[in-house]
Amino acid sequence: MRRFLFLILVSAFVAGISARGQEPPPANATTASTATATDVTPAINVNDPAAATRAWLETVPADKRARSNAYFEGGYWLLLWNVLLALAISLLVLTTRISARLRDFAERMTKIRSLQVVLYALPYLLIIALVTSPLNIYEHYFREHAYGLATQSFGPWFREQMIALVLQLIFTPIALVILYAAFRLAPRTWWMWGTAIAAGFLLVATMFSVYIEPLFNTYKPLKDPAISEPILAMARANQIPVKQVFEVDASRQSNRVSANVAGFLGTTRIALNDNLLKQCTLPEIREVMAHEMGHYILNHGAKLVIYFSLFFLVGFAVARVSFDAIVRRWGERWGVRGIADPAGLPLVSAILTAVMFLLTPVINSTIRVTEREADAFGINCSREPDGMAKVALKLGSYRKLDPGPVEEFIFFDHPSGRARIRMAMDWKAAHLPAGGSATSEPAH
Repeated sequence: MRRFLFLILVSAFVAGISARGQEPPPANATTASTATATDVTPAINVNDPAAATRAWLETVPADKRARSNAYFEGGYWLLLWNVLLALAISLLVLTTRISARLRDFAERMTKIRSLQVVLYALPYLLIIALVTSPLNIYEHYFREHAYGLATQSFGPWFREQMIALVLQLIFTPIALVILYAAFRLAPRTWWMWGTAIAAGFLLVATMFSVYIEPLFNTYKPLKDPAISEPILAMARANQIPVKQVFEVDASRQSNRVSANVAGFLGTTRIALNDNLLKQCTLPEIREVMAHEMGHYILNHGAKLVIYFSLFFLVGFAVARVSFDAIVRRWGERWGVRGIADPAGLPLVSAILTAVMFLLTPVINSTIRVTEREADAFGINCSREPDGMAKVALKLGSYRKLDPGPVEEFIFFDHPSGRARIRMAMDWKAAHLPAGGSATSEPAH
């Protein structure tokens, strides 16, 4: 959920406008896990991080590796299909003049331009949601179940999709009203104002995510002090203003492990999902939470807002150059009058979609760098190299563990499992006590 509001805003400006249980662990479970068959610490040469990394990777059975690779590589094609679908929908609503008819309807209903934008956006977003629903259902429901990553039945899943749609129907028109006001008032510099508006909404989304996430999951205080106290000790050491740790009931949706540290001005919250409690040992939990604290301490939320604002700046700059030229060629046929006309929204969205798609390697690399920084913070804070390696293997159930360098550069918005294990083994080699054994023994 940490990226949920980012996705709402990105979908609102890019894809969303043109496309889009088990029992809790025992209270005394200080190891907080029902270990899987792959939860082993291999005997490794600590002084050879490369060999140690290979040894960790070799603990994953070939069939599980193949399944993970198939799932993750399938995502490459889904990225393409989603973009092609978004572009096709934009072209369809323009060429059939559906967009122009929605604009005409809004103008008949009211003379207030802001309300015209709202009356255009609401039916438009509903049409997009309906047209994209088959791919959405396949990608986020059936495919997740096919790979054993989802635990939720269709009814509850669909209900959450409807909540997300309601949020989009509330926040996207607000964003569009402000955006189109800028388009009307600044016909030459609208692309710069559009960037500023996008940045503002991204910032608001980041700040208020702690209020939105409880719409999808229940947050309750973690009652096991054997787990919460080590986490709070790390928080105190890093001046994070929290007094308790929250547990999230994510297992009713999926079996993925996750956690986050988020908030501002007294709303800061440390939360970990119950899958983390069920699947991971205390050293692994400490490492994950230290990683999330790294995001908070290193101000990655604010930095990502800046980075994404730059991406939007590129997108709007391209739109500034191309929109008028396209409208001069096809605008009369489509019924689009200019940049301040809501009927041109599908064209703006198509341009942004194409630009963001082409920027995929840059966007992923930007996020991956922040994750790498959080990894470095986390291992130095938790001092759990084996815990970091084990968590990397668990994440490898749905993220390819050992990609090629070009593949990782283009498609990975997090470091690969191999890269994370190598960082852990490099750290372990550098911190090996003088005179200590060069062979790691299984941890207890």
